[in-house]
Amino acid sequence: MKIAIIGAGMAGLTCGGQLRRAGHDVSMFDKGRGAGGRMATRRFEQGGQTFRFDHGAQYFTARDPAFVERVREWEREGIVARWSAAGEGAWVGTPAMNAPIRAMADTLDVQFGTRIESIARAGSGGDDGWWLIGKGAPDTRFDAVVAAVPAEQAGPLLDPHSADLADLAHWVASAPCWAAMVAFDARLDAPDTISDALPSDSPLAWAARNSSKPGRNAAQECWVLHATPEWSRRNLERTEDEVRDELLAALEAQVGPLRHVVMSSAHRWRYAMCEKNDTGTVWDPELRLGACGDWTSGPRVENAFLSGHALARKIAG
Repeated sequence: MKIAIIGAGMAGLTCGGQLRRAGHDVSMFDKGRGAGGRMATRRFEQGGQTFRFDHGAQYFTARDPAFVERVREWEREGIVARWSAAGEGAWVGTPAMNAPIRAMADTLDVQFGTRIESIARAGSGGDDGWWLIGKGAPDTRFDAVVAAVPAEQAGPLLDPHSADLADLAHWVASAPCWAAMVAFDARLDAPDTISDALPSDSPLAWAARNSSKPGRNAAQECWVLHATPEWSRRNLERTEDEVRDELLAALEAQVGPLRHVVMSSAHRWRYAMCEKNDTGTVWDPELRLGACGDWTSGPRVENAFLSGHALARKIAG
């Protein structure tokens, strides 16, 4: 089949790679400028220096045998490494969190900067296929479509064509997260990761020295600060500067006086972490329409991989 996959994160790329190996013609589309999804890495140029921050998923773990095998392949390729600061079994991409995603995207036909707003049946017949509609959408008919995007985005794509599939996405909720990225001119007197010791009323859920991860520039002092879901939800529409300042104040309250800020930015993840659920494989073989993503099982990177893996097997089978 000629298959379109909307979304080039872990789930979509896993599904696309497996379908390609099964002999299908796979085209992938993503609204972002590059591969990453919630494993994205941001790069900034400031004062003649390049600063990089893993502002989404901070690390991942591997438990399922299929994902363990994939992580071992990445380790042999030098694109993931263990990060002991986050605990035993924590892995990160090297030299940036998006390294495995970029490696997967390089083997597939991914069209970035393409915002797919809806999908439409190609004709009145049951086997007439699908068209993609949106900015940069190709003038191509596809036999099947997979929505590999957060539940809040998958639901509207599926709704006009299958209420049953759309309902699986509509009842899943994702928590938002504000992330601040900050570089200081000297090392902070603080551990590499801060989470368990944070007071219950702190807006911070996580703070980490991004430059302590393997493969990063250890000469820099780069930090990523994640707000709690509750605080992020209450402050979702505030400006980036306001959010950054409050998260920096929370970090200072935890570790003491901060060093001079060389550069800083903030990013709002509207759909950062889905709730744990047991939706399972989302696929209608009659319509040749489906979806995958961490929202079908749980919020971990591994869940996204397993979702894409399971859907590809369902389609190919």
